[in-house]
Amino acid sequence: MAGKQGERTRRRLSTGERREQLLSVGARLFSESPYDEVWIEQVAEIAGVSRGLLYHYFPTKRDFFAAVVERESGRMLAMTAAVPGVPVREQLTAGLDTYLEYVSAHAHGYRAFHRADAAGDQSVRKVYQRALAAQERQILAALAADPEFGAQAEKRPDLSLAVRGWLAFTTAVCLEWLRGSDLSREQVRDLCARALLGVLRP
Repeated sequence: MAGKQGERTRRRLSTGERREQLLSVGARLFSESPYDEVWIEQVAEIAGVSRGLLYHYFPTKRDFFAAVVERESGRMLAMTAAVPGVPVREQLTAGLDTYLEYVSAHAHGYRAFHRADAAGDQSVRKVYQRALAAQERQILAALAADPEFGAQAEKRPDLSLAVRGWLAFTTAVCLEWLRGSDLSREQVRDLCARALLGVLRP
């Protein structure tokens, strides 16, 4: 039995499995500590690999961070995906609750992501733009399929820009909330929900 356990421990991970392992370690570390306090050596040690192997997958720390953010953005999109047949108004509160819970649990990574974009880092900027575009498409698709907002969406050439503006508003609110706002998560959620519904009014 012990021999079999040892064999499982020593099993060689595939390229995809190793990459996923490294990104999982990175997601945890970037959520717990500011970007500048996360070291590649620390990631390699926790994952049980050499620093050289980590650099084989990710040439720089910034590339590694960008890959972590892209992975987490994909997870967030999946968590907040619209449920077909359920009105947008009913899904909005639950979707924002999920989003704000994630922001709170990954505060350091969330702040670092937006700081890096503002600083003009190209690798992170590309990830940032893809993530925003995917969020925008997801919201627009949910609105288009909604009985209340679907017909309106077809007549609103400004809707895409309005949704993009709401995403920027929500980001700004979340960053202020993380800085120590007195608002509770429920109050932040309701503020963001009201803002989107306001944008959707004809």
